[in-house]
Amino acid sequence: MTTERRVCRRSVWMAALAIGIFPVAATAASFEMMTTGGCSCCHAWARHLRAGGHDVVVKDLAMGQLMKMKLDAGIPVALTACHTARVDGYLIEGHVPEQDIRKLLAERPDALGLLVPGMPIGSPGMESGDKREAYEVLLLKKDGSTEVFAKHGSQPE
Repeated sequence: MTTERRVCRRSVWMAALAIGIFPVAATAASFEMMTTGGCSCCHAWARHLRAGGHDVVVKDLAMGQLMKMKLDAGIPVALTACHTARVDGYLIEGHVPEQDIRKLLAERPDALGLLVPGMPIGSPGMESGDKREAYEVLLLKKDGSTEVFAKHGSQPE
């Protein structure tokens, strides 16, 4: 084996090792979150993202401004939640778990983003002791349709 090949293989191996050891650094993202002032569950969700190594800038908007932004972005009224975030070209609506956002950013589907309609108890930012509701994270497609991206909690099939 030539020295050049050994150096190349070693470089590939070292790059793979670095990615495996530092997955947070490789996939950390910067979020812009829009909410209304004083919403404690929204700020709790932002802390959930920060705990995952992400940067989060929070922008407080009037309720009318926030709803207009959601609708203009393509989020159906029936699927809205209390806050909306933007990250790397995607929308994140509601209490979407950080690991699902990482999966979205890794897979990069052709979609508007992810949403968790409403405010399910036990979702990130909506913790309430041991109480947990089953909920789905939906992938919002560019045509306005959705499909299940992830399920959390026990749900009947």
